Formats: sequence, C-alpha cells, structure tokens
Amino acid sequence: MGLLDRIKSPKDLKGLGVDELTELAQEIREEIIAVVSANGGHLASSLGVVELTLALHYVYDTPDDPIVWDVGHQAYAHKIITGRRDRFHTLRKEGGISGFPKRTESPYDAFDVGHSSTSISAALGMAASRDIKGGKNSVVAVIGDGSMTAGLAFEGLNQAGHLKSRMLVVLNDNEMSISTNVGALSGYLSRIITGQRAEKLKRDTESLLKKLPPSFGDPMLRAASKAEDSLKCLFAPGLLFEEMGFSYVGPVDGHDLGMLIGKLRELKDRRGPVLLHVMTKKGKGYEPAENDPTAFHGTPPFDVETGSTAKFKGVSYTGVFGDALIELAKDDPAIVAISAAMPEGTGLSKFAAAFPGRFFDVGIAEQHGVTFAAGIAASGLKPVTAIYSTFLQRAYDQVVHDLCMQGLPVVIAMDRGGVVGEDGETHQGLFDVSFMRHIPNLVFMAPKDENELRHMMYTALRLNCPVALRYPRGKGEGVPLDTDFRVLPTGKAEVISEGSDLTIIALGYSVNPALKAAEALRAKGLSVGVVNARFVKPIDKELILGLTGRTKRVITVEENVLAGGFGSAVLEVLEEGGVTGLPVKRLGVPDIYVEQATQAQIRRRLGLDAEGILAAAEAFMQEGR
Repeated sequence: MGLLDRIKSPKDLKGLGVDELTELAQEIREEIIAVVSANGGHLASSLGVVELTLALHYVYDTPDDPIVWDVGHQAYAHKIITGRRDRFHTLRKEGGISGFPKRTESPYDAFDVGHSSTSISAALGMAASRDIKGGKNSVVAVIGDGSMTAGLAFEGLNQAGHLKSRMLVVLNDNEMSISTNVGALSGYLSRIITGQRAEKLKRDTESLLKKLPPSFGDPMLRAASKAEDSLKCLFAPGLLFEEMGFSYVGPVDGHDLGMLIGKLRELKDRRGPVLLHVMTKKGKGYEPAENDPTAFHGTPPFDVETGSTAKFKGVSYTGVFGDALIELAKDDPAIVAISAAMPEGTGLSKFAAAFPGRFFDVGIAEQHGVTFAAGIAASGLKPVTAIYSTFLQRAYDQVVHDLCMQGLPVVIAMDRGGVVGEDGETHQGLFDVSFMRHIPNLVFMAPKDENELRHMMYTALRLNCPVALRYPRGKGEGVPLDTDFRVLPTGKAEVISEGSDLTIIALGYSVNPALKAAEALRAKGLSVGVVNARFVKPIDKELILGLTGRTKRVITVEENVLAGGFGSAVLEVLEEGGVTGLPVKRLGVPDIYVEQATQAQIRRRLGLDAEGILAAAEAFMQEGR
C-alpha cells in the first residue's frame, strides 16, 4: 500500500514528514502520467507543480483557505489529493471529472477556471469579502509566468496593491506558457533570478548594521535605505511587484519541499499582499515532457515508455490554414501573422519559421493582439490573427471598437469554432456566431471542408474590410485540395441540391452531416435540398427569400447557440422580407454550457450529427399533418 492510498483529503498530509511528502510526490506523478497517457490532457503543467501543490495544502487549511488556480492546466495533483483519486481515471471523459477546477465538483475548487489570468482578481475578491465579514482565513492565488503577461493579471495586482488585503500570490515560473514565453515580462522574470545574490547582499548588510551600536548603526541603515532606492532598479529582485504594493519573496526552488513549506509558513500570516516567486520545471519527473513541454502541454493519449502518440491520419483544419497562409504569404509580402501564445496550436509555427520577420507572438493577450493587428492594418499591411473561438471572447471590445468601427482589413482566423470536446465548458467555441454577426463592417465566413477553407483564406485577404473566418477543431473531411486559389463571391451561399419538401441550410462543419441526413430522407421518398451557407454575414438574402414557394419547410443547422445564431439570422431575413407561411426549424445548441465529452459524443447529445439532423427533420415533417 503506497502513501497515496492513505490520502483521502489534504488533512491526511499534515502528519507526514518531508521525506514522506517527497515519496508521495513521486506516486502522484506516476498516477498523473498513467491517467493522462490513457485519456489525454494537460500533462507538463501538472507534473511541474506537484511539490508546490503538496506544500500549499500542507501549510494552508483548505478549503477554508481557498487556493485559486490560474487556468487550471496544473490542477491534477490538486484533484488527486482532494478526494477525487477514485474518479481521476474519468478525467476529461463524458460524465467524469473536469480537466479544470470546477466549483460544482469539489469544495476544494474555489473558482471555475479554464481561461488564463483570472486567479489574482478572483482571489482578491475573496480576500475583500473576508475582510468585510471580519474573517481570518488566508487566500492564495497560483499563477504562471505565461498568464502573468495578460492585462487582467496586472489589473488584479494593481487593485491588490491598493487595497492591501492579506493574500498570497504564488508566481509559478517555468519560463513557459503553452509555448515558450515572449515579451518584456518574461525577460524581467529571468533577470530576477540573477538578482538573488543582490538580495542576499542586502540582507547580510542589514544584519551587520543592526549589530552595531544604535548611535552608529541606525544612521548607516537610513543612509543605506536611501541609497537602495536609487540603486534598486539596477539589481534588486522583484522591484516591479514591490512598486505595485506587494512584498516580494524569492525566487525559491519549487521542487524543494522543505524550503517551500518553510517559506509558506513564514508568509502565511504576513500582513498585506505577498508575491512568492517559485521556480519549477514543466514536465518534471517524466523525461519526454521535460524535453518537449510544448508537445505535452495538451497531449492526446500516448505510450508511457516512449512518449509517442498515435500518428494523426489525414489533414487538420488548423494544418490546412497554416499551410495555405504560407503559400499566400510567399506571393504577398504584406501578409503578417499574429498568435496569442499559441503558434503550434493555431498552425502558425511553420509560418514563424518561414517568415520570422512577419510573425508576432503577443503572449496571452488576445485584446492586445487584436488592436495590435488593427494598428498593422492601419499602416497598410495585411495581418492575420489566429485565435481560438473561446479566447476571442476576451477581445470582443477590441473587435467592435478598434477593428470593425474603423473597417480595418484584419483577418481573424477563429480556430476551434463549434464543438471542441474534452476540455469542456470553458473551451467550446459555441458563441462566436452570435457575438460576431451583428457587428457592422464585418464579413463572416465558415467553410464546409478544408478545401473551401483555402479559398476562404484567399478571399478574405482580398477583401478590404475586417473578416472573421471560423473553422472547427480536428481533421478535415478528406476532400482533395485544389492547387489553385479562387475568390468566392461575397455573401453568396452554395446550393448543393434542391428539394421541394425540405431545404436544409447548414453552416460550416454542419454541412456534411446535413448531406448525410438529406440522403437518408431521400431514400424515404422525400425531396430534400441542402445549402452550404458559407457566409454568416453578409447572409444570402436572395437565396433565402427565394425559397418561398420552392420548398415547403426549412431547417437551419449550426454548431453555435441558438440564441442570436445563424438560424436567427435566417428568421430575420424572412421577417424583413415579409415572408409568412414558411415553417423554419432551427437546430443548434440550447441555452446551456456544454460539458466535456468527445466531439462525436457531444454532437450526438445535441442532435447535431447526421442521425440527430435526420430525426429532427422527420419529426418536423410530421408537424401539422
């Protein structure tokens, strides 16, 4: 029986010594590797904070002392020791435990996360609430150096320094976000590491002066303090955080349990906000993840012995996008690519290698990324910024105000539009059609397959206006790719087939399951047509209004929430055109957050696969008979 078998809650850690905790850390790593190798998940981040997780739960009295994890990529060890080990094998599975902290899952999960840089603001809110209620508990935020690049993190730091509430911010510095960190802050944190000698010199000097007689030592201490203010910027670590009102401590070794526990005990009751700078190694304890933490950030199932994953068969939408952009950029030196800390995930890493002077990684800063792109466009170039649909939500104001209001020609490549899968509620791209389609000056496209994605890329870069291009996660339909590019007529749908009984108007990924459903309906004697919408905006009003008298019923299909989505746009066209008597059924996502499962399981659950569309169409055709 291992140590881990005895840990049912963090209270069971309290009686262990440092040697036992070190042994426990190894068992936890083995558990994480075993489950993630079978299920997939965020491996490198969680392996890097095992000791930190144990130390925090050892010193603090969770859940009374809440720990707010930023993003949550690193929370697997936390889940294992907070009563969920028996369910850990269900990680990221349908009906299983989430890959991220989730309040409904455990009282130890203080805050739902999934997007970065929220921990400091949320933890500060908890600390402020405690102060109002006269509580005495501690509050901890754990944030990575990559997440610290986002503006929200600095907004939280700024307010925390002003309120001076007692809280601890643990800066987990592994010198990476998902990809290698970029930007001035990353360089600053690196310089802090070299400032440890200066900090030791400061402490030693103060200790020496305090031992001298007060009449001699005190004036020298005051003089040293004044000199320090002028010299601080040259050598003192943590100046940025000190100037924001935090007591800065560190850096400390994030894998030294004895040191971590001692330091956390020392800081637990310190007044005001404190920032503890902890150095960790991403992928710690598993050599393949240590050597390539980017590959093991979010990994599919893999072989533990070799670290190898199953080879991806076919092409992905992301890959086709990246390759097409390189092709187009070879002939057009004005094309520039922008990523928000995800060049690999968005397919831009090849572009970065091919055109390093025309690629920018802005870090985890989608808001800045969109406005940065707008500035580039305002200066005459053609920026393409690739951002996951779920993360584009963070830059909504910038899209409205900085991009579309000025009509600047920026292409927003919205990867992971629609059902995403095992990452769950925080990562499904199910809102973008609704929050983008009503913005003036914007053209919004969605391809039915990877070949059409290539032509949409070509079209987008020739439109002198903002363009949103939405495509799904995962592999394409397997269709041949045209060697040439062509411009698609703006705002015109593709009529794949016509039908007098029913017409299905589908958007993006939904076109192909709609085609399969239509084929099944035809086999039952119905005349069914299918339209590939192509454009959310401008929508093909002529085609929609022309359906009157040519088809008895219309179904719209989309992987987006129904409220304000593509189906709503079709209804608006019919209402504005004065069309009555044409029954319309909208298929999409109801008013819910969609929980984790595979993409196929989610589509089946929502009735958005071929079988679901077929069943809905059959029921619709029976209405009124």
